[in-house]
Amino acid sequence: MKTPAYYDAVPSIVMVDPLAQILGSAEDGLLDYRYIDAVKLTGHSCPTVAGAWLMTRAALAQLYPGGTPRRGDIRVELRQPLDEGVTGVVASVAALVTGAANAGGFKGLAGQFGRKDLLQFAVPMDGDIRFTRTDTAKSVAWVRRGFPAPRSAALAQLMRDALARGAPEDARRAFASAWSAWVAQLLQPGGESEWVAVATR
Repeated sequence: MKTPAYYDAVPSIVMVDPLAQILGSAEDGLLDYRYIDAVKLTGHSCPTVAGAWLMTRAALAQLYPGGTPRRGDIRVELRQPLDEGVTGVVASVAALVTGAANAGGFKGLAGQFGRKDLLQFAVPMDGDIRFTRTDTAKSVAWVRRGFPAPRSAALAQLMRDALARGAPEDARRAFASAWSAWVAQLLQPGGESEWVAVATR
C-alpha cells in the first residue's frame, strides 16, 4: 500500500484499552493509532479527517495530561445530528481512537468494558463536540471554525477537471497531487487548527 509521505509525519495517538489487555489483543493493552488508520476508516484524507484527528489528539492530551488515555472510558458528544454536514466523519475519527460507540456498540463483559452509548449526537452544548472522561467527569469541548488554509481557486478548478466525465488520467493525477499538498499543509506541526477548545470542566 503506497500512501503520501506526509501521513508518516502526523503525530500518532497511543491509547491503553483495558478490553484489549484482558483479551490478550495487545500487550499491556497499548494501541498505537496512526493517521493512516483514520484514512482507512473513512476511505480518504481530507481537511475534515485531518482536523478531526488533530483535535481528538489534543482533546485527549487535555483530559490525560502526562498520562495515556484509556480507550473505552471516554464519552464523545456532538451538537449536530449524525446526518448533518460532516458530523458523521468527525464522529467516526473520534470514535476510532476513543472506542466510543452508539447504541450498536459493544455491551461489555461482566458489566465492564462497555462502549455502547458513549457516542451521542444532537446534544445541546456550547461547542460542537465534547469529550468526557467517564471516571472523573472531566471534559473538554471544541468548536469548529473552518479551515485555516482555504481551498484555492486553482485547486477548485483542478477538482472540476478531475471530476468531469471522461477526465483524462493526467487531470486526475494533477488534482490528487494538489489535494494531498493542501491537506499536508493543514497537518504541519504548529499549524493553525480549524478546531478551538472553548470549555473545560
